[in-house]
Amino acid sequence: MIDSLRGREVLVAGLGISGRACVEALVEVGARVCAVDSRPGQAEGLPPGVRVVTGEEPTALAEQAWERPPSLVVASPGWRPASPVLQLAAERGVPVWSEVELAWQVCSPQVRWLTLTGTNGKTTTVGMLEQMLTAHGWRAPAVGNVGRPIVTTVLQARAGGERLDALAVELSSFQLHYTHSVSPVASACLNVDADHLDWHGSLDAYAAAKARVFERTQAACVYNVADPRTRRMVEEADVIDGARAVGFTLGMPGPGQVGVVEDVLADRAFPPNRHTHAAELGTLADLRHLGGGAASATSIPGDPSIPDDADGLSIPPHVVANALAAAALARAAGVEPGDIAAGLRAYRPGAHRMQVVADVDGVRFIDDSKATNAHAASAALAAMEPGSTVWIAGGLAKGARFDDLVERHAGKLRAVVVIGVDPEPIVSALQRHAPDIPRLVVPAGDTEVMRQAVAAARAQARPGDAVLLAPACASMDQFESYAARGEAFTASVHSLVERS
Repeated sequence: MIDSLRGREVLVAGLGISGRACVEALVEVGARVCAVDSRPGQAEGLPPGVRVVTGEEPTALAEQAWERPPSLVVASPGWRPASPVLQLAAERGVPVWSEVELAWQVCSPQVRWLTLTGTNGKTTTVGMLEQMLTAHGWRAPAVGNVGRPIVTTVLQARAGGERLDALAVELSSFQLHYTHSVSPVASACLNVDADHLDWHGSLDAYAAAKARVFERTQAACVYNVADPRTRRMVEEADVIDGARAVGFTLGMPGPGQVGVVEDVLADRAFPPNRHTHAAELGTLADLRHLGGGAASATSIPGDPSIPDDADGLSIPPHVVANALAAAALARAAGVEPGDIAAGLRAYRPGAHRMQVVADVDGVRFIDDSKATNAHAASAALAAMEPGSTVWIAGGLAKGARFDDLVERHAGKLRAVVVIGVDPEPIVSALQRHAPDIPRLVVPAGDTEVMRQAVAAARAQARPGDAVLLAPACASMDQFESYAARGEAFTASVHSLVERS
């Protein structure tokens, strides 16, 4: 497919991390590239010969970009289908690819793709999967929505003559929307809950984008037994003949599933005698380092309790679920049970995921800035003790509402500090479902919003409580990223430590 791109006019919409990676890759394979971005001054650092069009007015930007009509458009994840640049592609019948699709087209067919999506848990699961594949002896980096563009990894490996056995690919709904021909060895959808409705327009459209992860799967489609929508996705997917459904569950697994038997992670999907026996993939002890600093919950709605391991350590259910999903993907690719356990022991989580920052006068401060939607915040709040949490929430809601989240976890709350340019979605949910819980809104114009939020939370907390940053919203209204938001929280907490 590389040769077919040579000499073609290709328009790249967006010059973020993935857009720049696409520009560099397309230039390398000989395409004639026009790069488009709404922000001025984005030409810096691009390869010579790339035509750059910038402008803040969307219609004028589209007209300039299409002065030299492309035969292909590559869209960055942040660009909505309704944007004029992409609407023109639809009207004129010009194909639109994601960076994922471009990477697939230039990737060697010998590289095994293992893909996964979901509203929450993607980055943890793809990190676990990477470690399992590494323990198996493969060079198989985690790529995609985890941060490293797939196309960069593929082309750099080829240029350097490096072996590339497999890819552990994290995919967002944005990336899947314009992905058309990827055929993974195995695929998974971890869960689906309302998120990014401002981009997709509805929950059904969001779920339909997620469901694309299962299309053309060769061996195994991994679904969440506790989330029936993911099973329906598998049932409706157009897969390669022979691909089968594999469920993961926090309960006792049936044939065709992976699950938990006492403290054992058990596989009844891949052993040849799976109708009568299970293979041991590891134990809860292999996850002990992921128990978290919070008082971890041992159950979630729809699933049985996760037992303590032999040392009495309680493992958060979502951690176990992520491990099982990663194990199912790895097993579908031929990874042995011993390598699954070794990979789990080797895995270390990224920053801003239920990290205990400090204990200040008996109050724990926990950074879960990665909780950028209600589903993720729900998992964080589920891990807290009743009545002992001062919750810092709010940000860019992305069209979501929070009534279910607040109603479910009101009993965990001592107080709530609301941040964000638009506090209404959080505040109105609290008014309806937790009217007696004290709440404070930090003014949106405050340049030290996190310092004010942390100080307000500390004033409400008592010894033995926890202050939890789990915003349930994206960060871009007041911060550059969820990482920047978490770093601001950490810095503010450290200032408290110094003063105390």
